[in-house]
Amino acid sequence: MKLPLLPMLVCALVSAPALADTALAQKKNCMACHTVEKKVVGPAYKDVAKKYAGQDAATAMLADKVIKGGKGAWGVIPMPANPQVSPAEAQTLVKWILSLK
Repeated sequence: MKLPLLPMLVCALVSAPALADTALAQKKNCMACHTVEKKVVGPAYKDVAKKYAGQDAATAMLADKVIKGGKGAWGVIPMPANPQVSPAEAQTLVKWILSLK
């Protein structure tokens, strides 16, 4: 049975950004401390999305934390700086994280 091309293209387009951002998070070593669903060393990305939902300044603030690191927002373990992440990559990662539900 041959599937229509349009539904397959729609599925590919819908899932591609999530896969690309997961790949970027893996490439930039974010997944060493975080996962989408549950806390590891750092909070689960879905918990981050929930905490900052509806906050207009969250994207810029979190993108800055991705690059410079931070402490105190999720407990005593600080998030180390990640200077190999560019500002554009940090924005992409944070927008992806905040889109998770």
